[in-house]
Amino acid sequence: MLTIDDQTQVRCSCGAVVLTLRGAPIVSLVCYCDTCQEGSRRIEALPNAPSVREPDGGTAYVSYRKDRITYAKGRELLIDITLDQRSKTKRVVASCCNSALLMRFDDARHWVPLYRVRFESNPPAIEMRICTSFLPGNVVPPNDVPSYRDYPGALVMKLLRSRLAMLFR
Repeated sequence: MLTIDDQTQVRCSCGAVVLTLRGAPIVSLVCYCDTCQEGSRRIEALPNAPSVREPDGGTAYVSYRKDRITYAKGRELLIDITLDQRSKTKRVVASCCNSALLMRFDDARHWVPLYRVRFESNPPAIEMRICTSFLPGNVVPPNDVPSYRDYPGALVMKLLRSRLAMLFR
């Protein structure tokens, strides 16, 4: 189990961008919502972009509190991709190699989903699969962890606990 002092680094595929993560993640999950599927398709369509989707079409994320992420190297290489002009969600890609790194929200959310494929060794185990209602009818998600048709209470509770921990630190 990771403690607050433990550090993990994630990097783009060429190593020009490095982020340092402190402590344990909030949650590790696979999302199948329509915007995650579309965002992943757009990222993978970039020249030489590494794949971010799971074989079943979902996108795996590891979410950390914002206050536990440090841009150690290459922040100036990051570019935002949005699905439309009104979107509060930005998918962040390293322009050097088109590696998807994380998502940013233009609102009060206190967490940052990082693309799980960026965790080079020992990525956190997947805990749940969410928004499976967006899967095509012929695709069945693996049954290795709980799957939810939408955003489950278990996820909401993890996010709420992490927010409270930030307020009372």
